[in-house]
Amino acid sequence: MSETEIRDDRAAGRLEAVGDGEVTGRVEYFVLDAPRRALVPVHTIVEPAHEGKGIAGALARELYAVAAREGIPVAPLCPYVVKWAERHPDEAPAADPELLDAAEAWLAAHPGRF
Repeated sequence: MSETEIRDDRAAGRLEAVGDGEVTGRVEYFVLDAPRRALVPVHTIVEPAHEGKGIAGALARELYAVAAREGIPVAPLCPYVVKWAERHPDEAPAADPELLDAAEAWLAAHPGRF
């Protein structure tokens, strides 16, 4: 198995897992600005040929690492990231309910975004 690289395409709102020159999975997210800045993952997608290789978990781990480096929280709306965070509380601090509400409101106000 080749090494998987994870890259953050902030402009496109994607954290991508790349292996053998192809995107094998991604987390689609947006940056919430109010009531305060947060990363909001909405979908985690792994290409069928690459399922079961730990790609989704690596993406979730890197998303929380990016947020930690930037000093901002994660407000997960993606069911996979929510479950991953519950299993890894040492790496994924609990989400602030106020931020989750704001993230859901943002998503409802931008229906075509995801």
